[in-house]
Amino acid sequence: MVLLVIMGVSGSGKSTVGSHLADKLGWNFYDGDDYHPEENRKKMAEGKPLNDQDRIPWLCHLHDILMREHASGQNAIVACSALKKRYRWILENGETGIKSASGQSLEQEVPTPPKILFVHLAGPMDLIARRLGKRKGHFMPPDLLQSQFDTLEPPSAPENFLSISLEKPVSEIISEIEEYVRSIC
Repeated sequence: MVLLVIMGVSGSGKSTVGSHLADKLGWNFYDGDDYHPEENRKKMAEGKPLNDQDRIPWLCHLHDILMREHASGQNAIVACSALKKRYRWILENGETGIKSASGQSLEQEVPTPPKILFVHLAGPMDLIARRLGKRKGHFMPPDLLQSQFDTLEPPSAPENFLSISLEKPVSEIISEIEEYVRSIC
């Protein structure tokens, strides 16, 4: 059983790659954008970047989806920016990674979560900005792209990740992910 999070800044192709890969593999796909609360969508539409307080409940909800899929024995793909290491930790561990207002950890005794493979779609800001400029009807305006790059902490060891250049054709990106997944299963 495999859980994938296709991650990267807005406009990197997470939804496109994730949905096509899920179709090809016959896996369940969830677009993280569909799970943002209305307050988050409104804030971004107003040109205001999200902060940790905005993102954490959303990430916990996506964690719950991943754990539900895991519990039912389903392979699943979630498209989610997962910009910070802490966010990726929450996707794997849920609320156990959140600190209280006083700064104390709220971690509990919980079973070890399943390992999630984070697939980082990485590329230059100018290419992504051009893509965002062509996108119509999305709540994330192109002028927030810099804030996404400023927040981005690319995955690194010991995280379970694969980085792929988004400058490749979508079909090549999907084949590369599929080949990698088959090699680890």
